[in-house]
Amino acid sequence: MKVEHILRTKESRVVAVRTNATVADAIRLMKAENISALVVKDVCRTEGNTLAGVLSERDIVHALLDRGATLLSMPVAQLMTRQPVTCAPADSLQHALHLMEQHHIRHLPVLEDGHLVGVISARDFTRLQLQQFDGQPVDAAAAAGSTSYAH
Repeated sequence: MKVEHILRTKESRVVAVRTNATVADAIRLMKAENISALVVKDVCRTEGNTLAGVLSERDIVHALLDRGATLLSMPVAQLMTRQPVTCAPADSLQHALHLMEQHHIRHLPVLEDGHLVGVISARDFTRLQLQQFDGQPVDAAAAAGSTSYAH
């Protein structure tokens, strides 16, 4: 099975933040969208498809320990992971999982010809496994919004 299978079965909207947004802005967006990572672009949310980096909860938590509250006013560009690990739609799911495990990441941007086409996450793999256990497809949009957890 290929990465493109996951992309076809999940909500296609990728939540993004601009490089010049503050970390506080990024945290607010992550909270509002109930997500744990943001794609960082040089342009507004859904315009364009060039990946500048990724900002995750882990990035924020690790930096908070070092920088304290001053972190909140910093631009995302200073904290984001530049040149993040990526995969392609034609890559196998096994390869994508291997990348995530090898690099200790939970979110993997998907690029096609250098352009962002989506993001897959550890949650997507869990959902796929549940589908295989149940023998039925799970509506990704409904499943994503059905339960809210703080961890």
